[in-house]
Amino acid sequence: MTDWPPADPTDATAIADERDKWVAAVRDHAGQIAYQLARLEGGDYGQRAVETDRGEWTVKYEAGDLEYLRFDPSRGDAVYVVSTKQPPEPGPLAEALADYDAFVAGFNDYVDSLDGLYDDIPTSFPDVAPTDGIVAERDRILGEVREVCDRIAAELHRYEGGDYGSYATRVADDRWELKWEADRASYLRVGGSNGLYLLSQYQPPAAADIREYAPQFREFVGAYNDHVAELEADLEPIEL
Repeated sequence: MTDWPPADPTDATAIADERDKWVAAVRDHAGQIAYQLARLEGGDYGQRAVETDRGEWTVKYEAGDLEYLRFDPSRGDAVYVVSTKQPPEPGPLAEALADYDAFVAGFNDYVDSLDGLYDDIPTSFPDVAPTDGIVAERDRILGEVREVCDRIAAELHRYEGGDYGSYATRVADDRWELKWEADRASYLRVGGSNGLYLLSQYQPPAAADIREYAPQFREFVGAYNDHVAELEADLEPIEL
């Protein structure tokens, strides 16, 4: 049996400190690459791989900051030179650092390859066609629909009482529903709960939808008038 206690373990503090110094330096430098990538690719998140003779580097960024830098050597296991987890082992780190200059050169070559990318793009563009006419026509049609729906809402409010109500009928196999509040129409919807709002308190429908359903609005009004006529027929004269 050998003498006890054995020799003290070698102090690894110096090597660990040296490793941490290199990792910090690479983090600062590769962080500039991450920032440039974020600007170039126009997003908060992304990554790019750069190939070298010895392997492949992957730089990933988040919100413009370096998230990790990984080196995949042609032989051997990948090493995260910079990451949010534990630092790399000294041996794999040294192997990666030996190729770091090639990684930076590869990234610079990528950026240089984009130089002149926009040279042949014209700086003048065709005039944009105004939409004033079609918007005015849309607003005119919807304004007339709104006026009629408000009149219907006022009549239903007067007849049924209460502050809220609705009238629904079918036109061309579609369910049309007019929802009213007091004497004003809240919405006119075509096609059930997931249908198209021909009138609403939000944005107007698309031009194609107005083109399809506005002509059918006359049938909706006709159905309402028939509904009123039926109600009037139910009111028989009363003799005292």
